[in-house]
Amino acid sequence: MRIAIVGAGLSGLTAAIALEKSGYDPVIYEATSEVGGRVKTDIVEGYQLDHGFQVLLDAYPKALEYFDYESLELQRLLPGAQIFTGKKTVTVGDPTRHFPFLLPTLEAGVAGVRDIYLLWTLHRELERMTVEEVFQIPEMTTAEFLSQRGFSEKIRRNFFNPFFSGIFLEPDLNTSCRMFSFVFKMFGKGYAVIPKKGMSALPTQLLGKLKKTEIHYNSPVKRVEEEKIILADGAEFAFDAVLIATDARGLVPDEGGNEIQWHGCDTLYFEAEKRSIQKPLIGLVANPDALVNNIFFPTSIQTGSSGPKELLSVTVVKDHDLSESELVARVEEELKGICGLGGLRFLKRYHIRKALPKVNLSGTDLSGVEKKTGNNIFLAGDHLFYGSSNAALYGGEQAAHAIVRYLGNRP
Repeated sequence: MRIAIVGAGLSGLTAAIALEKSGYDPVIYEATSEVGGRVKTDIVEGYQLDHGFQVLLDAYPKALEYFDYESLELQRLLPGAQIFTGKKTVTVGDPTRHFPFLLPTLEAGVAGVRDIYLLWTLHRELERMTVEEVFQIPEMTTAEFLSQRGFSEKIRRNFFNPFFSGIFLEPDLNTSCRMFSFVFKMFGKGYAVIPKKGMSALPTQLLGKLKKTEIHYNSPVKRVEEEKIILADGAEFAFDAVLIATDARGLVPDEGGNEIQWHGCDTLYFEAEKRSIQKPLIGLVANPDALVNNIFFPTSIQTGSSGPKELLSVTVVKDHDLSESELVARVEEELKGICGLGGLRFLKRYHIRKALPKVNLSGTDLSGVEKKTGNNIFLAGDHLFYGSSNAALYGGEQAAHAIVRYLGNRP
C-alpha cells in the first residue's frame, strides 16, 4: 500500500511518524527545500531569525507527546511582560510562578484587586476543564468574553489587548473566546519556550524520528486525484491514499468549502547596541495608536547562533499599506519614542501573509472525526481545527489514524 503526504510541515511530519508506527512507508512531497512549513529559522549575519516571532507552549498535550524537550534545550520566557505606554514602563507577571513579579505587578497600576481575583478564578476554572470542554464554551469573541467576565477596561487596554493581539495576530480580539481560553489554560499550566536553535528545531526533530519515509524536496504538487498525484513538472505517481497536510483548495478540483482566511503580520529584526528589556520578557506596546504590537530580544536567552550585538524582534499585526522603507522608518520612530530604543540597524523583514488561519470554532470537533474529501484523500492541518502547533500535531496524527482505518494496520 502506497501513501503520499503533501507538505512537510508539522502536520505532515507527525502523520508520517504515526504511519510508520503502523507499518507503512509513506512518501512526502514538499514544495520547498526544507521541512517546517510555517515554522522556519534563518541565520543572517550570525543572528538566528525565526520566520515571525513564535513560541511553543510547553504544556501543549501533543507537544509533550512528540517532542523531546531536553534535547531541544528549551529556553523559557518569564511568565510576564514589560508594558510600554509611551508615558511609563511597567513590569507585570505571575508571582505564583516567579515571585519577584509580586511587588512590580502590584505597583504597576495595570490591574485592580478585582482584576487579580478574576484572573485567579478564571485560571482555576479552566484548570479543571479538559481541552475538549474548553472548546465547548459558549461562543463569543475574546473581547466580549473578557467584558462579560467583568475585567476592567484598564487591564483589557494595557494587558489583554496588546498581549493576545500578538498571539492571535489581530488587534481587536475578535478571535473566539474558546481559543483564548485554550491559550490561557496552556499559559497557566506551563511556560512559553523557544528551542535554543530556533523554532525550526521542532520540525527538524520530527524529521529525525522518521526511518522509512521518503521525502522529495522542491516537488510542488499541482493536483491530487483519487488514485494519483500530479506534480508541477507533470510527473504522475499512483497511491492508495493521499494525505494533504496543507491547504487542499486548488489541489483537489472538487474540494468544497470556503477558502481559508489568514491573519498576517510583519516581523522586523534589528541589531541593537543594548537591550531595553534585560530579562527574557515580551515587551508589549499598549499605545492604541502605535503600529508596533510587541518586541522581544532573542539575545536575552541562549541561542545556537548569535551575532556580535543584541538582536531585536518587532511584530506588527495591524494592517497597513506602507512600503518596506516606510514601515522600517515608522517602526524605528515608535521604538525610540515609546520604548526608548535608538541606534538600531535594520536586518530583515518577514512579511507573513499566512501566519495564522482564521478558524470558525463554533463547529470545532476534537473527537477524531475524519477530515477527508472523496474516497481516499485525507486532510490535515491546524486550519481544520484551531491555529496552533498543538492543533497541527493533533491533525496530522488524527489523519494518519484515519488512513490506517481505511487501509488496515500493517504491524
